[in-house]
Amino acid sequence: MKTTTLILGCGDIGIGLGQRLQAAGQRVVGVRRNVAALEGSGLEAAAADLTDPASLAALPDADVLVYVASADHFEEEAYRAAYPAGLKAVLDEFGPRKKAPRRVVFVSSTSVYPQQTGEEVDEASPAEPTGFAGALIREAEQALFDHALPGTAVRFSGIYGPGRDRLIRQVSEGRIAPESPAMYTNRIHRDDCVGVLAHLIERELGGEPVDDLYLASDCEPAPLHEVMSWLAKQLKVEATEIIQSPLRRRASKRCNNARLLASGYAFRYPSYREGYLQVLREGGFLPEKA
Repeated sequence: MKTTTLILGCGDIGIGLGQRLQAAGQRVVGVRRNVAALEGSGLEAAAADLTDPASLAALPDADVLVYVASADHFEEEAYRAAYPAGLKAVLDEFGPRKKAPRRVVFVSSTSVYPQQTGEEVDEASPAEPTGFAGALIREAEQALFDHALPGTAVRFSGIYGPGRDRLIRQVSEGRIAPESPAMYTNRIHRDDCVGVLAHLIERELGGEPVDDLYLASDCEPAPLHEVMSWLAKQLKVEATEIIQSPLRRRASKRCNNARLLASGYAFRYPSYREGYLQVLREGGFLPEKA
């Protein structure tokens, strides 16, 4: 009998995950408010408002729930609805069911870490965010940890990939982060986000142990100046402007992915170099060869 995975808030990463699980023989249901976005994906679709108990009640039972919803915009109420309110409503619905999920996987963020001076962080590091976004995501995590259903939070660092190319466009305009003070950045390619989630689901369904928390970032934290300088070299552009406050005021930390690696996950793009090279090639950013 097929196992069923329900992907709640099924966007780009959810669709990629669903297609991979479906190819492996699972039944996958993509859930979102507007299911038109799932047309052409090949996934079974179900419309639901994640904060509305009545629409959640109409969803089928599942062996695994993946909660990958995101806020519509950068405002406190949008984050509250997308993260703690939505996840709590899902837990309230699926927890009491006769056939409860074997595991709930919550897609979280390394924004829950407040560290700002290049400290190394892992799953045991303090996660006491000061901004509303990180605080609300952390509240959702805690709701999952406190619930009776087995749950896993996956803290993704900065996601990049096809269509997520803001940094490339900044560099192509001649803009670059300052060399000093070093501002560390942590990244994960969109395809590795899909890979990590699929890996953890496969472990769960295969009866292997799955921890309640993973930090999912590639194997090489790096200063933002270094990443942008490397991109400039690939693009054959010269930096003409130093960005004083790059990509909003950001924290500076170095994410340690040892727990994820120990679980057996192998990164498709272990550093920004392999990952951005793929984006540059696929996106047509590289200059024509003479």
